[in-house]
Amino acid sequence: VQLQAYGGGVVQAGGSLRLSCAASGLTFNNYAKGWFRQALGKEREFVASISSSGGRTYYADFVKGRFTISRDNAKNTVFLQMNSLKPEDTAVYYCAARSAFFPTTERSGYNYWGQGTQVTVSS
Repeated sequence: VQLQAYGGGVVQAGGSLRLSCAASGLTFNNYAKGWFRQALGKEREFVASISSSGGRTYYADFVKGRFTISRDNAKNTVFLQMNSLKPEDTAVYYCAARSAFFPTTERSGYNYWGQGTQVTVSS
């Protein structure tokens, strides 16, 4: 199983980025997906998640109204659209896959992880 996250970069505060995570080696439709992030010196934290069908989405309070998670099951890809970015959003962003319909906010609930993509928001 491989999860390949990409789309990170450097952006000014108020800008936007779209992260993608392409999955292979698993039956994509059977897995809920999540995005987590880890800032330097901090623990990895939940950002957003989506059910295996795409019908249910969940967000951390600090990204509600700014980030949108979505998935394209035909392309085995999950996305994270990030708008109105703030310097405190700077982190390495990881995608994860969970063998279940419903996602979870708990890191331990995910079976597979991608390698992470760096997002840097300058003030």
